[in-house]
Amino acid sequence: MRILYTVAVFVSSALLFLVEPMIAKMILPRFGGSPSVWNASMLFFQIMLLAGYAYSHFSTKWLGVRRQAWLHLALMAVAAASLPFALPPGLSAQGSANPLPALLALLGIAVGPTFFLVSAGAPLLQRWFGATYDAHAADPYFLYSASNLGSLIALLAYPALVEPDLRLGAQAGLWQAGYGVLVVGMVACAVALFRAPAAPISVVDEPSAAEPVTNRDRLKWVALAAVPSSLLLGVTAYITSNVAPVPLLWVVPLALYLLTFVLAFARKPFTNVPLLGRILPLLVTPLALVIILENWQSEYMIALAALHLGGFFVAAWMCHGRLVASRPDKAHLTEFYLWMSFGGVVGGVFNAIVAPVIFSTYIEYPLALAAACLFCPPRVNPKRPQTEDSPRSRVWDFAYPALVGAISVGIVLAANAAGMPYAAQRTGLTIGVPIILAFLSVDRPIRYGLSLAVVFVYSQVMHVASSDQVLLSERSFFGVHRVLSDGGGRFTKLVHGTTVHGIQDHQNPRTPLSYYHPSGPIGQVFQAFSGPNAKKRVAVVGLGIGSLAAYGEPGQKFDYYEIDPVVNQLAHDTRYFTFLADSRADVSVTMGDARIELAKAPASTYGLIVLDAFSSDSIPVHLLTEEAARMYVSKLAPRGIIAYHLSNRYLDLDPFVGSIAQDLGMACLEEHGTATQQEMLLGKYQSEWMILARNTTDFGPLANDTSWSAYVPPTGSHAWTDDFSNVLGAFRSGGP
Repeated sequence: MRILYTVAVFVSSALLFLVEPMIAKMILPRFGGSPSVWNASMLFFQIMLLAGYAYSHFSTKWLGVRRQAWLHLALMAVAAASLPFALPPGLSAQGSANPLPALLALLGIAVGPTFFLVSAGAPLLQRWFGATYDAHAADPYFLYSASNLGSLIALLAYPALVEPDLRLGAQAGLWQAGYGVLVVGMVACAVALFRAPAAPISVVDEPSAAEPVTNRDRLKWVALAAVPSSLLLGVTAYITSNVAPVPLLWVVPLALYLLTFVLAFARKPFTNVPLLGRILPLLVTPLALVIILENWQSEYMIALAALHLGGFFVAAWMCHGRLVASRPDKAHLTEFYLWMSFGGVVGGVFNAIVAPVIFSTYIEYPLALAAACLFCPPRVNPKRPQTEDSPRSRVWDFAYPALVGAISVGIVLAANAAGMPYAAQRTGLTIGVPIILAFLSVDRPIRYGLSLAVVFVYSQVMHVASSDQVLLSERSFFGVHRVLSDGGGRFTKLVHGTTVHGIQDHQNPRTPLSYYHPSGPIGQVFQAFSGPNAKKRVAVVGLGIGSLAAYGEPGQKFDYYEIDPVVNQLAHDTRYFTFLADSRADVSVTMGDARIELAKAPASTYGLIVLDAFSSDSIPVHLLTEEAARMYVSKLAPRGIIAYHLSNRYLDLDPFVGSIAQDLGMACLEEHGTATQQEMLLGKYQSEWMILARNTTDFGPLANDTSWSAYVPPTGSHAWTDDFSNVLGAFRSGGP
């Protein structure tokens, strides 16, 4: 019986982690990747998960375990009629000022019924198992370990096994088969439940028969679930933007997060919570120093990522360990999971929706680390237990952090008054001393956690780690954008994490730099089609700082398509960048997902379309598919050209774009632009571009330019489509 229930729980959770990336790929071409779309999708799945847990709790409470089992099996049979997944026609972002109702309706119709019922599987199966006469029925929480193991394996299997080999239709069929297996497993579990003899107490296990749950218990469960959930999103955003912007790197923290549930809910714990509570400050303290110093050097990338992930893993494991330790009697099992799920939603909503609005940096991540430290088990001196828990000691738990803050501010003010330069000595005083003061209180978790929080806030407000090179920091849904200047004020650049999105030399403000240098591939394209040969209308997907507008000529029209409002704001701010203001062409910016917005343009409009949109150091996949390319071609004027910017440290995208050209019968040239060390010091970057045209003659002088070469994709290469893409298969074998 134990094996039967374990397998059913495993399959249930695996299905949840297979459906979300699959449906995301399905809806992306219709709705694009705008913040409102992703927020709505995230909220949909979180609300449906919470609703599933609420259903499992209240249906069991009102009907009892056995009658509830009959209800659930009937609902699963009805929901099977909605399979396999298919998107209903007519629901898309096209022609709608507000696409969210259509998106929510689409998700509700396509995956709502089955996702709702499958999400209820983990708590329900544990509750059913608790009503059997199995030897471990008194404490069925260990099944949640199998649940998260299923989620973990599905998470890793999708990019490694499912996505590379199966198109979306086949993936939907695979999920349907998995749902069938789950139904069979649920029926078998229900039969085992029905055959169990009547229990000595009511099979319903009335809550009155167990110790009651208090509001303090509920609040504790919410907090212990919310902090790791917030940490998960915080550390993912931080390391993928600032430490290592590697595609698919987000899988690692999510896998570690699921692993902490597996370890914490295991029937035989792998370690104890007090030990984790002792280890955590030893990781968080140096991590605080790294975060405040904004240490993002690429040569330390692996060590930095390991430190961040290690701190997150121990913090989440400790919180989940405390969550398990506070679990109630099985009579309250479904309520426990309901509040735990609610906590996860609180943490997710805070990071994804609230934090980008109220914070200009990723400060929610270090604050979540400090919050996790609040839950470290206190180290009580057995010789003086009453003294350490006295009212005076509790007062100091709040007074000490305030004192740390006051001392820290005083140090900075004194350093500024003395004109102390930004060097090791200043760093030791303004950052090292506050962190040491915080660590001195490590035996008192509340005191230590609050002191860390004060240090993090103080460092942000007082800019203790920044010289005058940081001109501005702004945040949007897509991350933190920083405007940086060199010491002399000559060069200004826009940086997203560690990725540069444009540089301007204020001694030569009309010369585009970085990937857009006049001697680079895209510079050659604009020079080849200048003067009498200039393309009258140009579309540019991805604004950056507007570097390409420098190539604009009188009579030309440049239409930019940009999804991030902060990027648009910064590109127009002439205090930092003037490419748009100085352009001789007529320049406009259309906000929104480029695939959605560009599709609205009249056919045969553009003489040149430049695809220069980047996300996590790569072009968003839905802009690289064959269907997207067909749309670009439809907007292309006679003798028009499409230019793909494919510079990437981790992915080799040439074969996929080359395969698109081959499938569409288009000519294709590529150039890998180089830059000497001296050129890089003056702002030129190496860049990789590919251009497509209906005929080779459309390339004009570039067709005979030895810098450009015809590209033929390797044998076996296939174009990405809306139905199939494989990011894992695009990784460069030799590394960046």
